[in-house]
Amino acid sequence: MAERTEAGNGAARSARVLIIDDERSILDTVQILLRGEGFEVETMQNPREALAQLDDLAPDIVLTDIRMPGLSGLEVLAALREHDVEIPVILMTAQASLQSAVQAVNEGAFYYLQKPFSNAELVALCRRAAESRLLTRENKALKREIRRRDDSTSVRPAGRNRAFVDVVKLAEMVAPTDSTVLITGESGTGKEVVARYIHRLSERENGPFISVNCGALPENLLESELFGHVKGSFTGAHKDKDGLLVAARGGTFFLDEVAEMSPALQVKLLRAIQEREIVPVGATQTVDIDVRIIAATNRDLDQEIRRGTFRSDLYYRLNVIALHLPPLRDREDDIALLAEHFLRRLAADTGQDIQLSEDAVSALQHYDWPGNVRELENALERAAILTKGSTIALDSLPSRIVEPAPSPLISDRPAANPTLELVERAYILWVLQAEGGNKARAAEVLGIDPSTLYRKLSRYELSEA
Repeated sequence: MAERTEAGNGAARSARVLIIDDERSILDTVQILLRGEGFEVETMQNPREALAQLDDLAPDIVLTDIRMPGLSGLEVLAALREHDVEIPVILMTAQASLQSAVQAVNEGAFYYLQKPFSNAELVALCRRAAESRLLTRENKALKREIRRRDDSTSVRPAGRNRAFVDVVKLAEMVAPTDSTVLITGESGTGKEVVARYIHRLSERENGPFISVNCGALPENLLESELFGHVKGSFTGAHKDKDGLLVAARGGTFFLDEVAEMSPALQVKLLRAIQEREIVPVGATQTVDIDVRIIAATNRDLDQEIRRGTFRSDLYYRLNVIALHLPPLRDREDDIALLAEHFLRRLAADTGQDIQLSEDAVSALQHYDWPGNVRELENALERAAILTKGSTIALDSLPSRIVEPAPSPLISDRPAANPTLELVERAYILWVLQAEGGNKARAAEVLGIDPSTLYRKLSRYELSEA
């Protein structure tokens, strides 16, 4: 019992509780009680305002009254489950009935608490909810890690489209060599999946596969991460640190979004590839490296070279073997196959087999998929969560897929031969609008780090989009 109590207290200290009740006295009393037990507590009297601020409040547990003006506790429960099905929701009421209790549990409530309740009862219940939330997160993280490992050792990337199959065959041919590979294609087309597949088929499969997104880190931090540093080389460098290129010794190093590197770092990377050695930040001695380099980008490097933002000598070093992944809109014959693949993985996570209805498959095949395979996977995960039965119907898919945006008017279309910047700006704005202005989801669809998206928004004067 002692171990159980300690686990509960630990969970409490890291759990944030949102209390929704129209009575200020209840909010104040419960807030004081739970804060004294180590919980972080936020209170809201207006349930609609609470739901509107869920992303900012980020609760681990929600306590809500059932009878409130404007919105009932059961309606709050339904909205919370749509936002995050795994948040434990505890309903409180002074007018309990067997029927309402059964309804609450059937609709996914964690517990149904009748007022007045004892302090000990409420604290114990919140600790149980905190433990449940913590275990759910740990299990989810474990499943993702298992799925990531399964992906990295899968037999072959899924697809039967001729252009995609040709790319996979070429990857299989070059995998046993140590040649540098450059993978190009739009964001979300599966460049890292192909890179991991090459690693698994190579002589280095027993070595590490380490990846870094070059657009996700500031220049000085990226340099330290790649090449390492010596103690005292900059503020905060309290000890020597090996870079990722050294950590990947005997394995494969994947440089995602390599075009985001600064010219200065491009010079250091070129030397590392040519000489198979690096100089850590602040060091004077070189360090030998033994890695295979695979790089990827969603940019047109020929155009970047003409603009002077990417070194031609580095391009030729990286472009020994070129693989170009076709966008999903050009792989219509693969959409149903990929959907089945993702649903099988979701079934492994949830233990529930889920199928697509015929009209849902048709909608997926007629959508343009600007976010490519990653967008398809995210759409199916969302649909699976919203589906109560075993079949994903049309209304469970995102509205942008079911009701695609109409073609632009002639007057709205860009001029002939628009610049790459104009096309990228329009695409980013389109994805932002499709995701309702949510920058985190837009970055995920675009296949870039949020920090990279913010830089692009500033560059294209879209910060207020």
